[in-house]
Amino acid sequence: MDFNEEDSYLMLSGIQHFQFCKRQWALIHIEQQWEENVRTVEGQYLHQKADQPFIREKRGEKLIVRAMPVKSNELKITGICDVVEFIQDHNGVEIEGAKGKFTACPIEYKRGKPKVTDADILQLTAQALCLEEMLLCEISKGYMFYNEIKRREEVHLTVDLKNKVREITAEMQDYYNRRHTPKVKTGSFCKNCSLQHICLPELMNKRSVKSYIEGRICE
Repeated sequence: MDFNEEDSYLMLSGIQHFQFCKRQWALIHIEQQWEENVRTVEGQYLHQKADQPFIREKRGEKLIVRAMPVKSNELKITGICDVVEFIQDHNGVEIEGAKGKFTACPIEYKRGKPKVTDADILQLTAQALCLEEMLLCEISKGYMFYNEIKRREEVHLTVDLKNKVREITAEMQDYYNRRHTPKVKTGSFCKNCSLQHICLPELMNKRSVKSYIEGRICE
């Protein structure tokens, strides 16, 4: 199976949306709706540097790969790693087109600063699970690079984190297969959501979409 045959696979990046708000994830990944705001534009700009089509760069004992496509047949997800560093290690694995053996270390770039939630860490963990399946190896750590603080944060990719990603992706697959968009749960986080005008959280708590549309038609 190649990447072109994986139309049914979910986007790895959706894990972060799902952790932020399951309804937001469903609107984007099931209903195919999207609205840009300052946060999404800034995020795209930050990724321009990292997301250059599958570029390799050799630095001493490191092989740096940017915009590396990854997938997991187990989790049925696919996506792009911002950066994967392959570090020479005789206990590592062989990499196509490179001499020697290497251990893999995924690095994810984010705008802002570290989050209170574990959404970013879970996305990084999902990347590691994809790499483990593709390379037949074990990955125990990765890094988050936050643009606001301008430094890497090391992340220990534990068994608990990997199991949590498996649980989350299974729930995502269930929603997707049923084409189910969860009901809205409002909170202060709604103000920062790129889909707040599509989701209409305050309105939908008071009346159904059908009632709203019928009311607007009658105005």
